[in-house]
Amino acid sequence: MNEKQIKIKSKFLSLILRHNPQIIQLELDKNGWANVEELLQKSKRKINLTIDELEIVVKTNNKKRFAYNEDKTKIRANQGHSLKNIDLELKAIKPPPFLYHGTVAKFMQSIKANGLQKMNRQQVHLSHERETAINVGSRRGKPVILSIRALEMHHAGLIFYRSKNGVWLTDNVPTKYIDFKN
Repeated sequence: MNEKQIKIKSKFLSLILRHNPQIIQLELDKNGWANVEELLQKSKRKINLTIDELEIVVKTNNKKRFAYNEDKTKIRANQGHSLKNIDLELKAIKPPPFLYHGTVAKFMQSIKANGLQKMNRQQVHLSHERETAINVGSRRGKPVILSIRALEMHHAGLIFYRSKNGVWLTDNVPTKYIDFKN
């Protein structure tokens, strides 16, 4: 499987496991897990996906978006769901002093007015490393990197989680905790 094929299959998995499992009539449990055999079988309606290809996509995804359960009979997305009522069983955790968010200039007016909102996702996504935020922001153009005073937010009672792949999550980031200097 070449890089282009891996990317196509990874995007398909993101669509199915994060946003719209109904496309292939796949059932996710309340924690976002899908049965691997059912996923492979029902995926045939849209794309050819073998167990070996699934393994490659999970292993090589640069953002580590997907995870298996212990015996690899189930798979789920680590975060980023637009599906409602998915409980990823994340535990609240104390964040580092600063986290980062990558965006682009066209969203800055809204962010300055309203802070960072989860929009159609379950939470706002933040990065521990500035470089990761740069990569995220670069997907839509020239990145604007926002520094978030996460520990200060935590002390004010806002809750943070960290997904299995290291993405920091919170419900929103009020403007007063965002440093807008790029």
